Amino acid sequence: MVRLTLILSVLLLFVASPVLAEVNSHGHAPTLPESKGTTTVTVQDDALVLTFGPIDLPAGHSGDLASSLPIHSFKAPKDMIVTGFRSRIFTKDGQELPGQYLHHILLQNLEEKSLSCPGEPTYFAGAGIEITDAKFPPGYGVPIKKDSTLVAIVAFYHKVPPTKDVLATFTMDLAPKGASVKPIKAYTVGVNVVCYSQFSKRPSNESDEGRELKPGVVQVDSRPLKFTVDACVKYAYPHGHDGLLMIALDNKTTNQTLLRSVPDVENGGNLRGFRAQQVYSSTKGFPVNTKDEYEMTMVYHLKRQETLDLHGMGNYLLYV
Repeated sequence: MVRLTLILSVLLLFVASPVLAEVNSHGHAPTLPESKGTTTVTVQDDALVLTFGPIDLPAGHSGDLASSLPIHSFKAPKDMIVTGFRSRIFTKDGQELPGQYLHHILLQNLEEKSLSCPGEPTYFAGAGIEITDAKFPPGYGVPIKKDSTLVAIVAFYHKVPPTKDVLATFTMDLAPKGASVKPIKAYTVGVNVVCYSQFSKRPSNESDEGRELKPGVVQVDSRPLKFTVDACVKYAYPHGHDGLLMIALDNKTTNQTLLRSVPDVENGGNLRGFRAQQVYSSTKGFPVNTKDEYEMTMVYHLKRQETLDLHGMGNYLLYV
């Protein structure tokens, strides 16, 4: 709890004092985000758009939340229901960049408690290298009350070639005013430790980059999972890194595979994203409960000639 309080204090103060970013960096280059990098929030019709940058890359990650820009805190401009989200990364002159330039974008609502990480604020949307568009099942969405304190965190991959004036956008689609929408909440699961308050319990081969990977080896990592709530999963947003072959969620008690996501990759193994049929979406959903034993699994393979020090993640952002 002390660690969580510290994280939230740093998170809220970060906006006013970027120097605090240097506290507790996880082995990344101790480079502060450039002062020209900013985050702006705009409402465009039925969408809330966050724009990060421009920033010159590569840039380091700083702080417990591994941010490349000062963490941005803002108030929800109105009552909103998020029905999906999408991200893009590009240069100021309009050149599209591959997802490999983006490490992660995270959105938190400090007014809502996390279902998956008790005592922490909820992480309700995000994206990573996969840059896969998310669209919740018809009639479902994540409600956000007006004036809720929201936090946006962005991290660019710090091993990309030198690139000037890079921007990223994260667009949240909003339900039209007066639309009938059933509420859903986010629940984060992963082979990696996903709760900030549990980061100190990571295994020795894991950091905020992910699990260490060895070139030329088919690597299977699994982690037991217990759900903290009885719920029904309506949507599952998968997240992985280059070299990923598969992510899966199994119910070991009933001997069932509940989710199995295989990414779309380039010939060399670089992740391109997840095609629509690999992203679970259903108005019926499937149940999870607090009694059964579950397991998360990820499978990776890096080519033998890989020279970059790559790490793996295998997570789902479930909506229940």
